[in-house]
Formats: sequence, C-alpha cells, structure tokens
Amino acid sequence: MRVLDLIGSRKEVFSISEQDSVLQAAQYLHEKQVRATAVVNAFEEIVGVISQSDISDKVAAENLCPAWIKVSDIMSRSLITVTPETSFEDSLRLMEQCGVHHLLVVDDREEFHGMLSVNDLMRAMVSDEKERANVLESYVFAVR
Repeated sequence: MRVLDLIGSRKEVFSISEQDSVLQAAQYLHEKQVRATAVVNAFEEIVGVISQSDISDKVAAENLCPAWIKVSDIMSRSLITVTPETSFEDSLRLMEQCGVHHLLVVDDREEFHGMLSVNDLMRAMVSDEKERANVLESYVFAVR
C-alpha cells in the first residue's frame, strides 16, 4: 500500500498562512476537522506545519493569547515529507523515527498533495486486519 492509496480520495488540501494568528489557526483546524495543516508563505510555498499540539503546548500551556501570536511564531519548521509513491511501511517508520504524527505529501515537482496522519495509517491497518479476519472466518466456517 502506498501513500497515494491512503490519501487518494481526498478532495481538499488544507493550508494556512504563516501570517495568520494562532486563534485563526485553531479555528481553521476545528472547522476542517483536522489535527494539523501545512503553513504557507506569501508565495504559497510550504514553510512549516502547525498542529493542535503546537497550539496547546506553545500557547495554551504558557497562558499566552492566541489572537496575538502569529502561526509563524509557533509552527514546526522541519518539513518531513513523503511522496505519493512512498510505502505504508516507510511512512510509518519515518513517523516513528522523527516522532511526528503527520507527514507532508509532496510529489517530484514539489506539488503539495496534503498530509498523511498516523490516523490514516491506523485506519488502513484496521481495515487490512478486518479483511484478513473475514477471509479466515470464511475458510474456517465454509459450508462443505
């Protein structure tokens, strides 16, 4: 299974401006029902990632006002990417090695295709295990 198989059906790719406030970012994440999104500069280039944990750890836990802080002040700047052709296993390994829950999906032309989350990987694992269980059940309880 490849990254493209996991995110292929998505219709929207989310991002937010580095100039937006953390409050706007929190509202955007809530509205889109995602836990992280890419951050872009004025040229629409990806310059970081902001997640709910960035907001809670760097703003809420420090009792700072999210309306006064820019996304660029708290975003994660290390861009950990995979391509649409990256395997499920390599994506999972990369998340574990880097200690992240989201990977940016970027093709060879540097075009952004969205984000792959640990939830996407878990959903695929559960689906695969359910399919295996169904095959085993049909074998074990086959009518003879």
